[in-house]
Amino acid sequence: MTDTDVEVIISGAGAAGETLAIDLARRGVSFLLIDKAARPFAGSRGKGIQPRTQEVFEDLGMIDKIVASGGEYPPQRLYTADGPIDRAMTDMTGPTPYEPYRMALLVPQFLTERRLRERLAELGHAPHYDHELVGFDQDDDGVNARILTPAGMRTVRARYLVGADGGSSFVRKALGVAFDGATLGVRALVADVVVEGLSFDAWHRWGRGADDQLMLCPLYGTEMFQLQAPIPFDVDVDLSAHGLTELVRERTGRDDVVIRSVPWASAYEMNARLAGTYQAGRVFLTGDAAHVHPPTGGQGLNTSVQDAYNLGWKLAAVLDGAPERLLASYEKERRPVAEAVLGLSTRLLDAAKQGDINRKRDVSQLDLGYPGSPLTLTDPLRSAGVLAGHRAPDAPVTGAGGLPTRLFSLFRGTHWTLIGYDVPAGDAPAARRGVHVHTIGERGDIADTGHHVRDGYGLVSGEWVLVRPDGYVAAVTADLDVVDAYLETHLNVTAAALPRQDAVSAGNDVVSAGNTTS
Repeated sequence: MTDTDVEVIISGAGAAGETLAIDLARRGVSFLLIDKAARPFAGSRGKGIQPRTQEVFEDLGMIDKIVASGGEYPPQRLYTADGPIDRAMTDMTGPTPYEPYRMALLVPQFLTERRLRERLAELGHAPHYDHELVGFDQDDDGVNARILTPAGMRTVRARYLVGADGGSSFVRKALGVAFDGATLGVRALVADVVVEGLSFDAWHRWGRGADDQLMLCPLYGTEMFQLQAPIPFDVDVDLSAHGLTELVRERTGRDDVVIRSVPWASAYEMNARLAGTYQAGRVFLTGDAAHVHPPTGGQGLNTSVQDAYNLGWKLAAVLDGAPERLLASYEKERRPVAEAVLGLSTRLLDAAKQGDINRKRDVSQLDLGYPGSPLTLTDPLRSAGVLAGHRAPDAPVTGAGGLPTRLFSLFRGTHWTLIGYDVPAGDAPAARRGVHVHTIGERGDIADTGHHVRDGYGLVSGEWVLVRPDGYVAAVTADLDVVDAYLETHLNVTAAALPRQDAVSAGNDVVSAGNTTS
């Protein structure tokens, strides 16, 4: 690395940092992704990929590789005095037209992060390992970051700095941001192990109390299991293959289950903590630097990925001319989500202590949204169907050329999407960079096959849906002037940039480059 100016420095190359880097890369934003570790994380720790995160990965162009790297959660096999009992881990059913991903995936964290790095490489970028952020200062125009590299100290100036550097975040501590919360009175071990004597078709579980539980979950895409078990606070745990084999024998009563090797292991204390703020001037916190969760419910990595997905498009838009105040919506949207997830994870931990690890819809993150966001244009007269702030549902549609497609395919990319339902020909705004316009109706470019758009969104003739780059509904309205005003207010896109097609002539169809967004 050489001294240079970039638009964004990302400190921390885990799932959050890599997701943010991918989103910035596809938007043409210059960045530097660094991590103080000498190499990528090698453990399975955050292994659940929830349905909403799968939708994010589809948009980022990597869902098929993520799916191929793991598999759906296996049944839980609980060993009782009367014999083993298999139970489903979730009450979610298969996909619907509106929710194409409804089952959580089980993918070891190191494989998820590897797929993120591969996608980043396709975009021409890579993390810089063994590069430690050791200090920074900021002014009105940017941030000066001091980075210790194998070649010595470097100072890099950027417009913004993002701390994605984990629960012990240097960035958060350097800012003096509080990290309030609590330790949860649970110490546990997690380890990736190669096991002999156990089938790969179930999540094996023994014990029901805090003192005797032990779980061995197959890590699809590998030959390993993840071993999880609560452990006492005042005991040094032997994390070797021999030591873990003894723990398995003590808690299962079986001598035929043998740990042959331990590629990675960790003993840790569970915490639930939330940063006092996500933004201090030109410095942001994301992922575990902003919140840490108990592992129950598979929420931590997913929340971190979605933090980055929310921040990426906003950074790019402001760097491209949108008002600076757009960035304030990051904390206003994501911090309430983290608060809710912390509560959910803690409740699930209490249930797990009693032997209940069944997962319901609330872990899927499909119902999370931003109804109270300053970017949400609420219509007080609309009370049914999809509302502003909701996740934008998928739906099968047919292009005017006769080929089937989906709304998610129309949303995919870095743009906003404006869809008019049953609108007359000629009513659509003119196309422009940064906003893709589609119409359903006479001479529309898509057809509502099976009325899934109408039913999934609850639309009536003449209504328009404005969908943000991250797949959330910004507005539902029958008044295109409302859309014009929204874009002008939040993105510095003037109403003149969205003339009606029947009012456009060759002489006035001019858009200023300064009034466009990513």
